[in-house]
Amino acid sequence: MATTETGLESLVDQAISVITNDGRNIVGILKGFDQATNIILDESHERVYSTKHNIVAKKISMFLLVLHEGVELIVFGLYILRGDNIGIIGELDEELDASLDLSKLKAHPLKLVIH
Repeated sequence: MATTETGLESLVDQAISVITNDGRNIVGILKGFDQATNIILDESHERVYSTKHNIVAKKISMFLLVLHEGVELIVFGLYILRGDNIGIIGELDEELDASLDLSKLKAHPLKLVIH
């Protein structure tokens, strides 16, 4: 039986950043994956970048939304992403990421991936 290497084996239990085909940036700890590159993330959140200035925290449905000046954090916790919606998976340097000041970080949202 042939096995398919995805390159994700070394990233299990590591912090990763995922860019989805619809332009979202989701950060979390990779807990597992399958042959279709469906992935399971723990301690995950979405980072929504904008050029606006807001600071507020509120609960929307079952998610916690934390808005900084330029980056909104939507906390998911345990989260599953379908492989066909994943554009890029990258290892996240947790020390470097912790040094980022999200209250001063602003960017235009990513556009959709069009095939």
